[in-house]
Amino acid sequence: MEKKQLLIVSRDQALIDSITEKVSVVYEVTTEAAIHAAFNCALSLLPDTILFDKTSYNKVTDFKNLKNFKSTHFLTRSYLLVLSKREEIPMLNRRYKSIIDEFIPAIQDDERIAERIKKASFKNQVNFNYWYECFMGLFNLMAKPVLLLQQNAVLGMNDSFKKTFKIEQKDGLKLTDFVNIENKAKLKSSIRNFVRGKHHKAVTHTSILIGNDKVRNARISLSKLSRNITDQFIMIIDFAGEEYSINQAIGSRAGQIEKCFEENSELAEFCFTKREKEIMELLCKGYKTKEISETLFISPKTIEKHRSNIIKRTNSETILESVVFALNHKLIQSPFS
Repeated sequence: MEKKQLLIVSRDQALIDSITEKVSVVYEVTTEAAIHAAFNCALSLLPDTILFDKTSYNKVTDFKNLKNFKSTHFLTRSYLLVLSKREEIPMLNRRYKSIIDEFIPAIQDDERIAERIKKASFKNQVNFNYWYECFMGLFNLMAKPVLLLQQNAVLGMNDSFKKTFKIEQKDGLKLTDFVNIENKAKLKSSIRNFVRGKHHKAVTHTSILIGNDKVRNARISLSKLSRNITDQFIMIIDFAGEEYSINQAIGSRAGQIEKCFEENSELAEFCFTKREKEIMELLCKGYKTKEISETLFISPKTIEKHRSNIIKRTNSETILESVVFALNHKLIQSPFS
């Protein structure tokens, strides 16, 4: 089994020697006494685990440099342990809660410290995708506004996007929050088609809501990060023209988005099986599971399996959403036509 990488930042050579001996089965160990040199080493090594021996550094300014060890995307993957005096832990936890993954009281013997470090190797097991990690490492360096998306949900936004859109709230944001449209279901449907389709990228034009009742025309590019990362893709925004105020003719009608993601809507090669169509058409007529079972001469259990497959294949949350999707895209015949 390939060993993980451990970086020990300490001036206590006795501690370093003892820990190195005890964790050598799990880790390749690198050590640094100078904090600045340790940071440069971390950038080069990208260690799985970092042990910072706070007891070796007495200056307050020394410990402030700890923030550097979580300052880049690649280093946020490292599991950061801090060896500290027990009485200092509550204060350090308040100040550096978002940075430090685990504290180790200095009263523990070397054997227990080594065990905590070895356990950290199992806590930090994350699937690694090289190109995805490279992109995320450059994410905030990109001058254009960029979003990392999973379907309609915003997973991340770069600094340029935050600045352009004056973002304060970061949690729970949706792509539809930034597109000035009434018929948001149209946009969600287009996104689903892009995710489900075989194409890795698409380009379209629309208007984007940038706050303060202002919109700008934009060319947006969508690109999937990997076939192995389900539903995740990025959206890069190129603005065109000056911003202008919203009025009744701009961004308030469904007609504006008829062409929004038009290319994406054509990407998915999709159709239901004959049985799935029969079930959805009966659902449209108000049939319940028992009635569908009697009509089609199949068991309720089989019907439930078909319903589950329909929901999964349409990336929906409910069978009602799946039926609406199918009707909107003329994939089944409406009982009212």
